[in-house]
Amino acid sequence: MMPILRHNLMSPKPLPQFLMTAAALCLLLAGCVTNIVENDQTFRKFYPAAEVPPKAQLKENTAPLAASNVTAQVSPPQVKAPPPAARSRNAPQVKNIPVDNAPQGEARVAILLPLSGPNAKLGRAMLNAAQLSLFELADEDFVLMTYDTQGDAEGAARAIENAVRDGARLILGPLLAKSVTAAHDRARTFNVNLNIVAFSNSPEVAGDGVFILGFTPRQQVRAILDYAAAQGVSRVVALAPDNGYGRAVVAAAESHSGGLFQTMYYDPATHDFTDQIKNLARYEQRRGTLREHRQALNDAGDAASLRTLRNLDKRDTLGDPPFDAVLMPDTGRNLRTLSSLLSYYDVDAPTVRFLGLRSWDLASNLTTEPALQNAWFSATPVEGRIGFAKRYKAAFGERPPRHASLAYDAAALAIVLARTPPPAEGMFSRTALMAKSGFLGVDGVFRFRSDGVAERPFAIFEITRDGIIARRPAPQTFQHLTN
Repeated sequence: MMPILRHNLMSPKPLPQFLMTAAALCLLLAGCVTNIVENDQTFRKFYPAAEVPPKAQLKENTAPLAASNVTAQVSPPQVKAPPPAARSRNAPQVKNIPVDNAPQGEARVAILLPLSGPNAKLGRAMLNAAQLSLFELADEDFVLMTYDTQGDAEGAARAIENAVRDGARLILGPLLAKSVTAAHDRARTFNVNLNIVAFSNSPEVAGDGVFILGFTPRQQVRAILDYAAAQGVSRVVALAPDNGYGRAVVAAAESHSGGLFQTMYYDPATHDFTDQIKNLARYEQRRGTLREHRQALNDAGDAASLRTLRNLDKRDTLGDPPFDAVLMPDTGRNLRTLSSLLSYYDVDAPTVRFLGLRSWDLASNLTTEPALQNAWFSATPVEGRIGFAKRYKAAFGERPPRHASLAYDAAALAIVLARTPPPAEGMFSRTALMAKSGFLGVDGVFRFRSDGVAERPFAIFEITRDGIIARRPAPQTFQHLTN
């Protein structure tokens, strides 16, 4: 069994310095609110309470987590994993396990993160975020126990076994789909009823007591295509990486009511997309059309034809592409290269609109890319993220990685459920987790569906030279969906 460092914040030991710093600085933040939990008919909010010190307990890894020397290698979105049905065919034999029963009234929650291995830096940042959530929201009866998955499936299986032994009533994490599957399978070998709130975005691992907080491609695709269709943009081409993520995006787009006009995959590891973009743009065909038109004008020889001919001097092609939008789910270097090539081969605004997903929100300096001007993309609201980033930086001295918000919201979810009168099935039961009103977290409102996937509304943004502007805000309640 892995060692667990027990540090009771109610003990005579002093509060860790980084939390004391957070308490002092959070009071100075302009957007810092003082309510703890607000319940109404629409949702439950996660609010920081910076005016009081935490009374929660944190077990293991309670020391300040400085920036690690290990370079984080955030894996691309996971979309392939054994479906729940396949996992249940050869169910392992159930066995009892000795459990450290918690004192009455104590809510023990385990968080499973890669605190070592290739994703250690990200894992430690996510643990920081969960600790911040404890500091801002939890009371003395809430205990968060941390376990290192070592970044692999076997480590996740060992971690959840130790969590069960230590009396965990809810599991937060792991991070990646394979680790979620391994942890779920190991948990099923014990005679316990334990739900998992994982950080994966792979719907394949959701269900049967596994709830995923990650941002699934399908909902993002639906949001951007719905918005585009409402603006009269309907002939959409998907230009996607030939990997699991790209195929998941294409599948989501094909299932949309408008479907896809065309799909083109590319090798995301290559450095030259020229031939594919030329083919997609019908560049040679449109260039040939221009040559024929110029020849016809020249042959006509009249003054009007010659004026028209001179106006075509700076044109490379004639005629528009047969589509009016390109959906590009990639990010970083590939996104910049693809958009620049499309523009070079005469596929650009205003004739063709570029569309993107939340992955664009992870890229920097998009406003400096001329080819992406006036592009639209779907992403989570920014208001909650701004406040969270300020508080995180005040506590830990650096900006949080984007995935850190998932850990904050997962811990806050557990804290809110522990403080709320539970349904008959229990405080961390599926009934409690699947509250129809949902929850308002760092990345906006969310709620868990019966299939275990977190349902999220997305905002629509536009890239302009003056910055990224909101074209359509995300709904802040599910009330209109449940009436």
